[in-house]
Parts: sequence; C-alpha cells; structure tokens
Amino acid sequence: MRSKGYRFRIFLFFSLLVILVINVGSDVLISRYLPGEIKILVNEERDFLFNVPLDAKINGNLEGVVMVNQEPVKDNLVLNLQKSFTIKPKKTGVIDVELKLFGILPIKTVKVDVIDKKRVVPVGKTIGVTVYTDGILVLGTGLVYGEDGKKYNPAKGKLYTGDYIKAVNGEQISRKKELIEIVKKNQGEPIELDVIRNDKNQKVNITPVKTIENNQYKIGVWVRDDTQGIGTMTYMDLDKKTFGALGHGITDVDTKQLIEIETGEVVNTMITTIKKGEDGVPGEISGIIVGGEGNRLGEIKKNTSHGIFGEASNEGIDQVLENDIIPIGFRYDVHEGQAFVRSDVSGKLKDYEILIKKIYLGDESNKGMIIEVVDEDLIKTTNGIIQGMSGSPIIQDNKLIGAVTHVFVQDSKKGYGVFIENMLIEE
Repeated sequence: MRSKGYRFRIFLFFSLLVILVINVGSDVLISRYLPGEIKILVNEERDFLFNVPLDAKINGNLEGVVMVNQEPVKDNLVLNLQKSFTIKPKKTGVIDVELKLFGILPIKTVKVDVIDKKRVVPVGKTIGVTVYTDGILVLGTGLVYGEDGKKYNPAKGKLYTGDYIKAVNGEQISRKKELIEIVKKNQGEPIELDVIRNDKNQKVNITPVKTIENNQYKIGVWVRDDTQGIGTMTYMDLDKKTFGALGHGITDVDTKQLIEIETGEVVNTMITTIKKGEDGVPGEISGIIVGGEGNRLGEIKKNTSHGIFGEASNEGIDQVLENDIIPIGFRYDVHEGQAFVRSDVSGKLKDYEILIKKIYLGDESNKGMIIEVVDEDLIKTTNGIIQGMSGSPIIQDNKLIGAVTHVFVQDSKKGYGVFIENMLIEE
C-alpha cells in the first residue's frame, strides 16, 4: 500500500509539472503577443485586446498619469488581459507593468514608453553605406614563411575571429595600415596588443616573424577596418535631424557578427543594374557609391540589430520634402491587408502595393510581419524583394509602420518587415 508521504510527493511533482507547463505556455503567448516594450503616444486613446490569461499590474500613484476605459485612475491599477480595454496616457514617461499568470505567478515586466507625437519622412532612397570598425576586426589567423623557410603561425591561439585590436604597445590604432607600420617599425621585437574579445579587455603578446618573400615582419593575421554596401534609407526626422536605415544591422561577411563601428557615412548611390530575384536565388541592386560634395546624406553613429542610425546632413535634409512628413504607426496600428513599400529601384521614388500577410506583435527582432509584393510594376522590375531594398519604408493608412528587412529565398515576392518602433528604440 502506498504511503501518504509517497502520494504527497507524487502530487507535488505533478503540481510543479503543471506550473512548469503553464509557465512555458505563457512564455510562448507572451513572446507572440506581448513585447518587452510598448510605445504609446501621449493623449492618444488606444484600444487593446490581448486575450491571454494574464493580469497586468501598474504600481504607484497614477493620478493624472493615465485614464483607463475613459475613467481617471489613482493608484495600483490591475487589468485583466483577457478582456478589451482602452488606455489614454496623460503624461510622457515610462510605466512599468508587471504581468502575472492568473493574477498569481509573476511572468515578466513590460515597459510602456509614453512619448510625444512623432512625425518623420519615409525616404525610400537607395544609399551607399560605408562603416569603419571601432578598432581593427580580426577575421582569422594564417601561416607565414620565415626567412629560414619554415612555416609559422605567430597569432594562432592568441588572436581569434571576431577580436577587435584597439592598441599596439599602448598606442591607439583604428586602421590596419597603422598596425602594419608598427609591426614593421618594431623589427621583430614582441608586441603587446590591447584586444576586445566578447566585450572584455584582453592583453595579447605576439612575436612577429621575418618573412622570406620580402624580409618584412608579419604576425600572420587577416584583418578588416571598413566595409561598404548598398541599402535603403528608411526615414529622416527633420526636427531632430536624424535618420534610420536598413532595418537590420551590418554584419561582417566573414565573421557573421554585428560590426562594432567607430564611424561611417551614408551617401547617394547610382543604380547601375537590377538583378531580379528568383526562387532559391535572391536578386540584388548593383550601383556606384557617389561620394563628394553634396552627396553625403549623413554620419552613422550606431550599428544595431534593427538598423543603422545617425545624424542627417544638410545635403541629406535638402533631398527630402517636408510635405512628405507623416505620423508614426506603432505595432498595434498594423493590420493585415494592403500597405505600400517606398523605393526608387525604377529610377524614381514610387510607392508599390504590398500585402501584410501575418503580424507577430511580440517580435523584438526585425521579423515582425510577413509581407508580399503584389504590385505588377515592382514585380516586373525586381520580381519582388531584392538585396539592397532592406530599409525600404512600409506605409499603411498613411503612417510609417516599418521597413523591409529580409526576402524569402524560396519566394522572392515575400519577406519580413521590422516594426518602426523597434527602429526608434535604437535611435
């Protein structure tokens, strides 16, 4: 006969299992419907229906801060997220909302950011992008042939792919030619490198090898200090004189890592050829990056997973029209159905019809919606979404709601878009 203690342990085990399953299931719901941060405009009433078994608790004195269901609230508000409700924030600022499963189990905290109304110009221009790394990016190490004819790999086990060399013998460097000159000047003496590896500072000592082919000293490392490409500018904020572009970050082609940048610039580009997308083979825009006076659109300050951001130049601002300013639409404004993507792939700026097929409200990355190109002119020109269109603004109901980020390799007419608020968070 089973003892009471045994039955209690079985009961406890299954109780914990049920709680675990509930928590896992709620995490799935939260990640799908509730992002970690929600943006709301001040003095704008917003309707919500999440239909998830959670309570949202807002702690603190809320008098004069927020209205719920058109009624003022004083303090410690609790909302049932299985029911619809309206919120109208009265002040800008940040409100922390604690989510609890069935009003009992704490799940996560969502930050509600109440901001002033924001209006921007959706640009859609193809741009040339140049970024310079914050330090010298290590791509890998390799063999060198010493003057004795033997093979050496002086950097093996000391430098790794993805490292950033910041200084040599205490001297700050940012360009690979500086590294080459210091190694040459040191005449084979050991050098000390200051390296950033996984966000941590490292000291590395390497002894250069005198090579047989040209009697120069080398440390056997492949490096990069800049990269270039073509993309699309998403928006300009004419009040703040800022811009956002690409909708995703710039990653190194060899390391596949997000590049840590020191600075960079966006300039005009002249499209030379359009390679149409095919099922299984992405298309692309080829062009000439046009530098020089009058072509510099802005200085890049940040490279993030949601795009590149920086200060717009006077020349850049002069190339957009103030009449094109429209409001921002947040993720809860987005709905399935007709929308437009703005691009100049045809040689002039035009809004092309697309369909928003699916929306992932909880998406925190750059795949918040699935879009499909249906405009015959764009299909004729590109056969859908091609490389270089990343950052093309998505407009719905005369609001800027997002930007194109990725193409489906197996179906060039479909791709992903990022919510514009995810880009604005990174500004």
